[in-house]
Amino acid sequence: MTHTEREEQPMRVTSSHRPRGRVTAAVALTAVLALTATACGDDGSSASGDEGSGRGEITFWDNNGGPRTAVWKEIIKDFEAANKDIKVKYVPIPITDVQSKYDTAIAGGGLPDVGGVGTAYLSNIVAQEALEPVGDRIKESSLDGRLVESMVEGVRTAGGRGDEMYTVPTSANNGTLWYRTDLFEKAKLEAPTTWDAFYTAAEKLTDADRNAFGYTIRGGAGSVAQALDAIYGQSGLTEFWKGEKTTVNAPENVAALEKYVGLYKRTTPEADVNNDFAKMVAQWDSGTIGMLSHNLGSYQDHVKALGEEKFAGIPNPTGPGGVRVQVSNPVDGLGLFKASKNKAAAWKFIEFAASHESNSKWNEAAGAIPANTEAAKDEWINKSEPTKLGARSLTDGSTKIVQLPYYLPDWNSITKADNEPEFQKLLLGKTTPKAFLDKLAGELNEAQAEWEEQNK
Repeated sequence: MTHTEREEQPMRVTSSHRPRGRVTAAVALTAVLALTATACGDDGSSASGDEGSGRGEITFWDNNGGPRTAVWKEIIKDFEAANKDIKVKYVPIPITDVQSKYDTAIAGGGLPDVGGVGTAYLSNIVAQEALEPVGDRIKESSLDGRLVESMVEGVRTAGGRGDEMYTVPTSANNGTLWYRTDLFEKAKLEAPTTWDAFYTAAEKLTDADRNAFGYTIRGGAGSVAQALDAIYGQSGLTEFWKGEKTTVNAPENVAALEKYVGLYKRTTPEADVNNDFAKMVAQWDSGTIGMLSHNLGSYQDHVKALGEEKFAGIPNPTGPGGVRVQVSNPVDGLGLFKASKNKAAAWKFIEFAASHESNSKWNEAAGAIPANTEAAKDEWINKSEPTKLGARSLTDGSTKIVQLPYYLPDWNSITKADNEPEFQKLLLGKTTPKAFLDKLAGELNEAQAEWEEQNK
């Protein structure tokens, strides 16, 4: 398992025909079960107001156990050396299981003191009242003013509780347009830094008879998220909601999607209709395809396959007026659980892990963008041009971020189980860009209305 899998969030609802709100109801039921368990003292949350002694053992769940185990063990060793009266029990959880593990522990007991929590499933845990708010703790700590604002905003939005934060952000994995510099040079093409240049290159680099294509489009798992990034990047719209309705099906986005899916089979391989990120990355690394949209996590895969001289990566191309727009990528973070009987020690660990040195060490190993502003300036970032550009785009104000509504309990089911098959129909010409976006918008508007009603 590579770091590229960090973006693949767990998907528990598989039926595209379930009544809207069933996920919300399931969350509510789990919350009731959690309260029952608490009353029985099963999960220790009766001590939720107890900060504890600040000493002893705490448990930490790594939400991507395996790929980053080595660097976490380093950070834990450093922490224990600096805090000799605290021991950290490290538990690696596979990313595909993490949401169900948290749900099970909330309902039946056994939550950790600290856990890795991504924004894609943060709202589910917040809705079950399992996490402590951390905003005030940050203000009173060494982290105050030292966290990248776009990541802070991503965490706030994903939590769905106004300005309150329920995790301390640690990293983001920026969307990246990878391109083959050798193929671009041979074709005398400029880097695809604008959408116009992107489409020009897609056409010019395609020679289907030689199995050469300008672009590989994502048609399998994860396709909707990538399409949203492409259409907002081209349309220049910077808000996901306009009043009570989503902008997903705005005319500008419909036009952008029509142009984007028009690439399929014309400047992309036909097999793309079924390709998830792993197949897409492998296909790009081993073939003669000009461009690939993925994220920073696949950098090492490209280096191994192509060497450092044959490719480069940039954030989303810019649109008219030179403005770059990207949808928000999931932000990873560390959560403090209410069930912890030793929040004082648990918070010390979170503060240490998100500090300059530790955050830099973790993100360098992961190939991700640090949430700590001091770590984001470290020299290792400059050694990787794609990471440097990605970090700059998130910290210098040059990129407009469209905040996706990860706080909606139905977000994952709507964008995955419900509409990834619809995107494949779109590629195959069995539906239209407008019909696809109208369906997606209708489901999102309904989910938003339900969420608003429940949070009055």
